[in-house]
Amino acid sequence: MQFEKIALNPEPKQIHDQIEEVVNTLVRGYDTLMGTLGLGGRKGDYDDVNYEFNGGAKDELRKKHYDKSLRLLWKAEGNTPWLSFRDCTSEELALLSMAEKSLNRDELRELKRVRSEDFRRQIQEEYTQAERQAIVNVLSTIGHGEAYAWMVSTELLNEVKSTGARSALTMQVLEEAKHFVVLRELIQAFDCPIPRLTVWEYVLLEQGFKSKGLEKFFAMNVLVEGFALSIFGMLSTLPGLEILRLFHLDESRHTGLPANYFKEFPMSEWEKRNPISQVRRLGLILPVLPLMTALESDLAELGIDTFEFVGSTARKILNLMDRVGFTLPIDNATFATILNGAFNAYTSVSRVDYEEKDFLVAETTKGKAELEVEAEVFRLREAAAAAALAAAQNGGGRRNVRPAA
Repeated sequence: MQFEKIALNPEPKQIHDQIEEVVNTLVRGYDTLMGTLGLGGRKGDYDDVNYEFNGGAKDELRKKHYDKSLRLLWKAEGNTPWLSFRDCTSEELALLSMAEKSLNRDELRELKRVRSEDFRRQIQEEYTQAERQAIVNVLSTIGHGEAYAWMVSTELLNEVKSTGARSALTMQVLEEAKHFVVLRELIQAFDCPIPRLTVWEYVLLEQGFKSKGLEKFFAMNVLVEGFALSIFGMLSTLPGLEILRLFHLDESRHTGLPANYFKEFPMSEWEKRNPISQVRRLGLILPVLPLMTALESDLAELGIDTFEFVGSTARKILNLMDRVGFTLPIDNATFATILNGAFNAYTSVSRVDYEEKDFLVAETTKGKAELEVEAEVFRLREAAAAAALAAAQNGGGRRNVRPAA
């Protein structure tokens, strides 16, 4: 695979790594002390250093319960076709008629493939060692995030109202579990060291897990799942990573759930604009910025501009926040301008060949199907039309704007 590498100055990354190591030691040390004293500390029952939940893998339990449960998972349409459920694909109906497994055929085929030696050989031949490590570093940020998504969605299950909402969250719990175990196995197939959480992601995920009530929707379904959706859309066209298209479809449903839920059970104006909640939401977003500097060299190895990626992601998440009703202490347009200024300030130092860009108009999702899915989830066409109208009313748009990829 040939990538057009992005030349970087090494000093900013070295400085970041030194700062991150010190802050990581302080934050984790504080959480360990608070936990020892019974005063709080880390909430997530998860060992990111070893990429496992506390207690280890226990794969035999997984095979006896998780794998078996999926094999025996029944569908309402197959058992009670006279009801209104239409929850089987045509492939699944054919499998049911033969008393076969009820997993989606694509998932079965892809999972079998990533466990094969042919897949491992393909990875070895397709990518250099540095490129494989970069892919592992990027995907592991989502792999660790899936562990927290699993825990958060389990808690959120008891926060929502109605049978339909609990059914939706139940499926999200199931899908987060599937994502964690399948993505973990996919990452391990690259035969590269799997890094721990950076302190920035650690803070983001822990604070998201500790969010109260339906604010978990913002932390996980809007912010973390929106970030994951963008990464899957960015990498799903790479050789050997086609299975990420299936993850991308799942994440699109997860990011769409808050809007659908609040359509039935609207937030009050106080819930939307409570100043304390607004500040907490902003506090959840801010760790993403140093996290992206941590990933800059890995994405550069794959020919991806990290700030085009985060700009593309920020544009979509801000649109989703508008749609759902989660507000910040500052309006989204001002926040987008601040983000773009910060990205340009940093890249003016970190890039060998710097040019000013409007990073928030970039598009880093590659696949046509993935772009269509995201356009629907994030209401991108409506947002683009509204932005064009606003620009026309103001006598023109922003200057120095670089067309979307």
